[in-house]
Amino acid sequence: MTVIKVFEKPKLSNPILIEGLPGVGNIGRVAVGYMIDELKAKKFAQLYSEHFFPFVMLHDENMIHLLKNELFYYKAKKKGERDIIFLVGDCQSLSPHGHYEVVEAVLDFVEKLGVKEIITVGGLATGEIEEKPSVYGAVTHTELIKRFKNTEVKFTAGEKVGYIVGASGLFLGLGKERGMKGVCLLGETSGFPIVTDPKAAETVLENLTKVLNLKIDMSELEAKVSEMEKFIKKVENLQKKAIMQITKDESAPVSGKEQLRYIG
Repeated sequence: MTVIKVFEKPKLSNPILIEGLPGVGNIGRVAVGYMIDELKAKKFAQLYSEHFFPFVMLHDENMIHLLKNELFYYKAKKKGERDIIFLVGDCQSLSPHGHYEVVEAVLDFVEKLGVKEIITVGGLATGEIEEKPSVYGAVTHTELIKRFKNTEVKFTAGEKVGYIVGASGLFLGLGKERGMKGVCLLGETSGFPIVTDPKAAETVLENLTKVLNLKIDMSELEAKVSEMEKFIKKVENLQKKAIMQITKDESAPVSGKEQLRYIG
């Protein structure tokens, strides 16, 4: 079961969907989350699914937080801008089947709002700390590349990686089957576990905002990243514990120290 709860039905003109879910370096989550804050985009829907990790988080000692994805919208304010739907969230699916179900549910939803184009944001793991990270691109239709002629995006992602795992790839693949066009932007990052890469996120943001004709103040990015990172690390640590618990033989005795106390 995947459910989308709608708070408002915005009237949008030819909106583009921009996805930024947690992943390698959390580049998508940081870059798109920062755009949402700076543009003061408005939340209008949220999604939760049985395919997300089976726990709720606790904030401020006793407040429960259900893992979810959220949708925000931004209406163009100046000439050259366009209406945007942003997708961010706490996590992606736990299973391959869940990835397909969640992505299809979002595509069903945004298609009704007029979305015909998608940009996804992710990370490209290099195993090294990148002083000047590059941004690599992949497209569903080659004519999209010319839109990025004034950016530093290198459309040679296929030379670096053979596939794109998770939402960043599936949104474009499944979207293409519906006649949607899409671009994936991958920022170079180390790929080290639980490391959020603000430098790569900033590089992606600079290129993304340029192609969207948006001006965003980057001065608060470092502070916002630190704020996001605490929450992202908490989710990732809990997910690792959840995976250990789920895959553990239920018949084996579990000591008190090994129990995942976040799952009831």
